[in-house]
Amino acid sequence: QVHVVESGGGLVQPGGSLTLSCTGSGFTFSNYAMSWHRQAPGKERELVARIVSSGGSTNYADSVKGRFTISRDNAKNTGYLQMTSLKPEDTAVYYCRLTWKYAYWGQGTQVTVSS
Repeated sequence: QVHVVESGGGLVQPGGSLTLSCTGSGFTFSNYAMSWHRQAPGKERELVARIVSSGGSTNYADSVKGRFTISRDNAKNTGYLQMTSLKPEDTAVYYCRLTWKYAYWGQGTQVTVSS
């Protein structure tokens, strides 16, 4: 049975940091590219960052370049999104997606940036 679980969200002040985790089970995690997406209230879901299955290549949305870092540890079946210099406009539900032969989504984790 496939499971994709995000964790690490929460409330943080502007300028603060959070690290999100995405753990997969029930499939071969290391075969799948991983991406993080976010959806703010009233807005469409958008791609934030993506990393290939080996971890050797990454790309980012312009809005988060230089502030967010995507990474993965295939031995732990876990991926990460390290977020720094957070802004109120980063407030959203963050979702992890694993893609290869199939696409799997997690349930999302809320990130709120507010003073």
